[in-house]
Amino acid sequence: MRKSAKLWSMALAASMALSLAACSGGAGESSAEATEAATTTDTEAAADNSKEADSSASGETYTVGICQLVQHDALDAATQGFKDALKEELGDAVTFDEQNAQGDSNTCSTIINSFVSEGVDLILANATPALQAAQAGTNEIPVLGTSVTEYGVALGISDFTGTVGGNISGTSDLAPLDEQAAMLHELFPDAKKVGLLYCSAEANSQYQVDTVKAALEELGYTCEYYAFSDSNDLTTIVTKAADESDVIYVPTDNTAAANAELVNNVCQPAGVPVIAGEEGICKGCGVATLSISYYDLGVGTGKMAAKILTGETNISEMPIEYAPQFTKKYNKTLCEALNVTVPDDYVAIEE
Repeated sequence: MRKSAKLWSMALAASMALSLAACSGGAGESSAEATEAATTTDTEAAADNSKEADSSASGETYTVGICQLVQHDALDAATQGFKDALKEELGDAVTFDEQNAQGDSNTCSTIINSFVSEGVDLILANATPALQAAQAGTNEIPVLGTSVTEYGVALGISDFTGTVGGNISGTSDLAPLDEQAAMLHELFPDAKKVGLLYCSAEANSQYQVDTVKAALEELGYTCEYYAFSDSNDLTTIVTKAADESDVIYVPTDNTAAANAELVNNVCQPAGVPVIAGEEGICKGCGVATLSISYYDLGVGTGKMAAKILTGETNISEMPIEYAPQFTKKYNKTLCEALNVTVPDDYVAIEE
């Protein structure tokens, strides 16, 4: 009986020893696996942190080519707004290659081709001829237009619905043309003849004067086109328009904007007031305008550019954006010189 008890005790002890050994081995194995897993996780985390550090250190950088048709207040303001907005969004990650075509469409093409050769990340085409050159120069690099009145007309798109598609989008400086005609009627209800002064080389200028002509004729005016080909024949054409018109309308025309002083040198002595399509022209030779902020237009374009560069938005899906508001403005100096009285809701252009 004692021997049996002793044998049973020994068996029980052996069983407990085996059980403890098994438990000890499992715990050790589990601990090793946990250590290995922790080490792997730490290594992967370190690697990810290293990648993030490298990315932060090197950073994604962008080069933006800016082709501006000519230097004048409106286009200058749009370019500045674009740069300010893009810098605010991307900081030092963006650099600009800014070039001015000095009013020459052929130079726009040369500038665009240089951007394509350099492989810039995005092109800003400031004004219609710059946009047309960009359209001809690349179908791969994203192109944003600004200070472009009507994209369908500028790019030869029939039945334009608001989105260009492909690699082009942008912002429009189109102010309500019927309201510009109404402004002319508000200020000069007794006038009979309106001269439509514009550069024939600018497709969007033709579009504007055609639209305004229809609106003015409905209001009872007789309208006549006075088209100049470039600055060389501008004085001759302005003189003829001033001789034959009671009021002159000038659309958002880049050649006229760059030569607004020349227009004023003819029209003011002749006593013929000018209604302008935008504030820069009005400041130089007009009495009043229904105007937008070209700086704000540029800011909107810059925000679009940031979304394209960072991959947030596909440019082919971006519709053309328009100025959010329009303001009746007047040129105090010229209004006083020509005895033009404006209603109280007009804002004086800052000199």
